[in-house]
Amino acid sequence: MAGVVHCYHRLGRRKYHERMYAERAKPLAQYTTEELYARFRFGRDDIKYIADLVRPKLQHKTKRSHALSVEEQCLIALRFYASGTFYQVVGDNIGPAIAVSSANFCTWQESELYWKSDVYRLNRTGESTVPCGETKQSFFLLGNMPNTIGVIDCTHVHIQAPHEREWQYVNRKGRHSINVQLVAYADLIITNCVVKWPGSIHDALLLREIPLYRKLQSNRPNGIILGDSAYPLLPWLMTPFPVANTPEQAGFNSAHCKTRCAIECLNGVLKRCFACLNYLRVEPKVACNIILACIVLHNIATRRNVPLDDIYDGPEPDEVQPEQPPMFAPNEGQTGCVIRDAIVRHYF
Repeated sequence: MAGVVHCYHRLGRRKYHERMYAERAKPLAQYTTEELYARFRFGRDDIKYIADLVRPKLQHKTKRSHALSVEEQCLIALRFYASGTFYQVVGDNIGPAIAVSSANFCTWQESELYWKSDVYRLNRTGESTVPCGETKQSFFLLGNMPNTIGVIDCTHVHIQAPHEREWQYVNRKGRHSINVQLVAYADLIITNCVVKWPGSIHDALLLREIPLYRKLQSNRPNGIILGDSAYPLLPWLMTPFPVANTPEQAGFNSAHCKTRCAIECLNGVLKRCFACLNYLRVEPKVACNIILACIVLHNIATRRNVPLDDIYDGPEPDEVQPEQPPMFAPNEGQTGCVIRDAIVRHYF
């Protein structure tokens, strides 16, 4: 016992070393509005608005261990969406105290919360939130296609090879991807999306399996939706003529192409604005949450008139699509042909 006391007095009491925290960057204070747009795709007021949407779920109860503020968590996620770079680089943009795990967690948590937000929840029922007449007028001004209420298309978001069911995610170009289906208005507002199917799924099969198809089949809309040749010709879904045999059919195809440019433009804007959608180094479930978050953020940006990169060089040549799976009833195609011929006869 005497030896223990002697050792205690000789070595002295253990001194307390105060933990030192590195100073974090303050992007909202140090960057101009233009610099915020370049780095985060949103301005100062927009970032505060987005932070307020998720504040109830992300706000820490205490400041213990210098917890990240809601704004800092949002900036980490937005920086990742805008750049698509590694989490270490994203964390370093905010400050050296941000670990890779923290940046990863913030991005994952933000992605899940954004697409679950009730304020900007995507319209999964297919019901129009914009007066039908305004929608048709907007599309008519694009390419003189009458009675159009929406455009539909699929785009592939490339991902790293998953650990499970890897073969299902290989698309026709030999790359691993998520097949994302979007329905949009002429002003690039996304009204419906499906983000869960692997890249090997054909566009027509994806359409057949979603609730929107069943809804529009049972309650046909007061208008038509335009799709490319990968989709079937249905009473409410118009595709172009494979071969235009008359000037009127050529006019229909031309108007169809010009009007459907809206969805092609949307795909380009999404992947230029949110560069992470060009390649995601995550598992499919996390990738789907990130894609949905970017879609919701795109709608927020469009509604708040955030300047987006909308440079568009025109439609790309139609790619040769695999033959459509035999899943649609023959009478659906016959009715679609009758309606398409009536449009050609009355308007072209």
